[in-house]
Amino acid sequence: MEEENNEMKSFKDLGLPEELVEACDNLGWKTPLKIQIEAIPLALQGKDVIGLAQTGSGKTGAFALPILHALLQAPRPNHFFACVLSPTRELAIQISEQFEALGSGIGVKSAVLVGGIDMVQQSIKIAKHPHIIVGTPGRVLDHLKNTKGFSLSKLKYLVLDEADRLLNEDFEESLNEILGMIPRERRTFLFSATMTKKVEKLQRVCLRNPVKIEASTKYSTVDTLKQQYRFLPAKRKDCYLVYILTEMAGSTSMVFTRTCDATRLLALILRNLGLKAIPINGHMSQPKRLGALNKFKSGDCNILLCTDVASRGLDIPAVDMVINYDIPTNSKDYIHRVGRTARAGRSGVAISLVNQYELEWYIQIEKLIGKKLPEYPAQEEEVLLLEERVSEAKRLAATKMKESGGKKKRRGEGDSGDDEDIDKYFGLKDRKSSKKFRRK
Repeated sequence: MEEENNEMKSFKDLGLPEELVEACDNLGWKTPLKIQIEAIPLALQGKDVIGLAQTGSGKTGAFALPILHALLQAPRPNHFFACVLSPTRELAIQISEQFEALGSGIGVKSAVLVGGIDMVQQSIKIAKHPHIIVGTPGRVLDHLKNTKGFSLSKLKYLVLDEADRLLNEDFEESLNEILGMIPRERRTFLFSATMTKKVEKLQRVCLRNPVKIEASTKYSTVDTLKQQYRFLPAKRKDCYLVYILTEMAGSTSMVFTRTCDATRLLALILRNLGLKAIPINGHMSQPKRLGALNKFKSGDCNILLCTDVASRGLDIPAVDMVINYDIPTNSKDYIHRVGRTARAGRSGVAISLVNQYELEWYIQIEKLIGKKLPEYPAQEEEVLLLEERVSEAKRLAATKMKESGGKKKRRGEGDSGDDEDIDKYFGLKDRKSSKKFRRK
């Protein structure tokens, strides 16, 4: 019965003003999602909120809409009204875009403060007194310490998004310093896919009498997600990957690997076989990462090879399939990875390629989600027909990787020279594409 009530609710029913209801409608948000139905009315009452919600559940709307509502009612000037802290650059940019889209009718301005982008450019944006600051903890702290005129001493709202990841070793120190530089009298929203001990400790320090909302069970995957695995020898993994991607030709796919080098190598292998693949990982410069993401979003490339840096919070619409090429050693990362597909009620497929060395990690995943997954059906004889071509593509890709590494060392260049080589090999600069790969 509760589900029926949820479905019947509109954004207006949640207590939002006409300007924001219209903004939701313009974005194609016809009815609120579960986390929004539960969080927005509480936030509008001025409560601190802890939201436990799986990736793709509509968290950004759940905190952005109450903040925009408060901004509408606030006396002017109201710059630096809210600060949203996020663990990744891409997620910060995406949150900022959503704030500006929802607040376009009321003139909301936001600034993104993340690493990999010139601090002077960001300081110019800060000088324009945006209402919303969105950033990663390290760069926000840099500006608080070094940028003249920038202070969060009058901050009204703090949002900690993907809080479980904000609290890893890289961010914890910066986060603690920021908390010491903002007013105690504020509203705080904490959103996390998982409730870890560190998140529990943070909520005690950071939130005042918070209301806790669980839009899902502790570790869950959505019902519209079809999950499968394939147990295979390590040496056959590339063949199975190519087989699955060609069986699902035309679909958008994200392939997760453990290392940055693996994303590059696999992207080269797939390009050599005529598949439109592009990597994104933490070793790429910020413009290159955003460029790769945009090529994937626009459909220029329909296969994105990524490390876990890209597995959290990126709202890429309509990803049809997630492939775990490498099984994550931390089983919670599985939840975040497969959360890239079957978002907002759509269906999706997640396939895990499990070799003999990864079996223990895979068993931990099944324990975590409380399900025994079915095996991906494939005739091994058919898969092995690809072996010769995949081996040749792999040999060529390895050669290119070595050449690229050598050039980089000789030139003494960093990330950009390497990226230029990758672009050339992918045919992104001269738009040349390798011969189309066809299965016999």
